[in-house]
Amino acid sequence: MPIAEVNGLELCYESTGRADDPPLLLVAGLGVQLIDWADHIVEPLVAAGHRVITFDNRDIGLSTTFDGAPSDPQQMVEALMAGNEPDVAYTLADMAADGAGLLDAIGIDHAHIVGVSMGGMIAQTMAIMFPEKIRSLTSIMSTTGAGDVGQPTDEALEAILSTSEADDRASRIAHDLRSARVWASPGHFDETRTRALFEASWDRVGGTQQANIGRQFCAVLASPPRDELLALVDVPTLVVHGSVDPLVSPSGGERTADVVPNAKLLMIEGMAHDMSPAFAPDIVRAISDLVFGVEVM
Repeated sequence: MPIAEVNGLELCYESTGRADDPPLLLVAGLGVQLIDWADHIVEPLVAAGHRVITFDNRDIGLSTTFDGAPSDPQQMVEALMAGNEPDVAYTLADMAADGAGLLDAIGIDHAHIVGVSMGGMIAQTMAIMFPEKIRSLTSIMSTTGAGDVGQPTDEALEAILSTSEADDRASRIAHDLRSARVWASPGHFDETRTRALFEASWDRVGGTQQANIGRQFCAVLASPPRDELLALVDVPTLVVHGSVDPLVSPSGGERTADVVPNAKLLMIEGMAHDMSPAFAPDIVRAISDLVFGVEVM
């Protein structure tokens, strides 16, 4: 896969589809590699007439990692509660600058941005920081960062903060499967497919990236709420959320749609914090409708 030099980092990316189709930048969530974008998302988007760009965020996959930098979210939360300046390697603003820089590096002046979970937060931040580069914004199962919305259930919070008892391949994959079950859509958890993805992710980087995920989580926690700045965003916006999301509660999506002017909210009944094949057609259709609605303007 190609590597782009962006902001002094190396970002691994992949571009699929015709070069002259409307570009769609997919921004992944916490600890998610570009290979996690399933075929039931990317291929239908390409078939619908989009050029789809996926990439490894900084500190994950084959992009530059920040080994040795602070990576304990609990320590960062304690520092914040004590009124101290958190010691973090980077923030969501830095990750948003990576997305914008990647577009520059591959010669794209502006694109439609789709972010999922943490990726939704990054996409929102891109729309705030780089409005000239954003044709449309789609924020999926994400939130504005405000403390009164989008909070996880106790079980989901415990799962996302948990670490594997051992760091060998089998233990890590078993741990990740337990966590994935917590926020999977009821009745739609496919253990075989999910296990294969976790195995491929481990094998692609030759091991665990548990500390890297901790640093990304610290970036989320250290970044300020975006409500006031999102109220100034002036791009067509779609907000997608699952009605039973335990990791980012539906109020996070509802608040996002409330504060972004003229945003459309698609609340998908029965979807949790995943995009299983059962819900993918509705999501792909909504994204395509937004993109092509903008392209014909």
